[in-house]
Amino acid sequence: MEFGIRQIAVGGLERGELLQRMVLAGVQLNDYAKMLLAHRIFNEVVPANNLPLISRNLQQLGLDAGATLPRIFERAVSRGMQLCPAMTGPYLRLDFLDQASSSHSVLSDGKKPADSLTVASAAPGNQEFPRGFYLRMVDGVPWLRGYRCDDAHGFTLDDTFIFQSR
Repeated sequence: MEFGIRQIAVGGLERGELLQRMVLAGVQLNDYAKMLLAHRIFNEVVPANNLPLISRNLQQLGLDAGATLPRIFERAVSRGMQLCPAMTGPYLRLDFLDQASSSHSVLSDGKKPADSLTVASAAPGNQEFPRGFYLRMVDGVPWLRGYRCDDAHGFTLDDTFIFQSR
């Protein structure tokens, strides 16, 4: 299923309610996602805000393979997109339960999995803390996963990111 442009309501839920909705939807979490969900950004309930989100891979951004997050984010901003709030991942996961299943079912092999969508957001912590969220569907099961990488990590042409569209 093509992501296209989606209007997603981000915010408005207490952490416990957000977690309960993910449990009811069958969303699975890795340890990094659990760490992110325990972060103070989820302590306060912020009013729900409808955000227009758009997906772009490196090729669509006009970047070569091996582009780093700072370069990817810089290019997207120069093309009129914005980074998402750091709390966007769980709300997007709940809204996008019809994501196509990954063509590769291994959950972790040290690189960005095929058919995953990385939420483009500023890191909520230091380099020891997970950088952000990504979404993938494995054998019909929706996953919200956190990831870590440094600013030198190179992403490939088919790596897809979710940005705010202006």
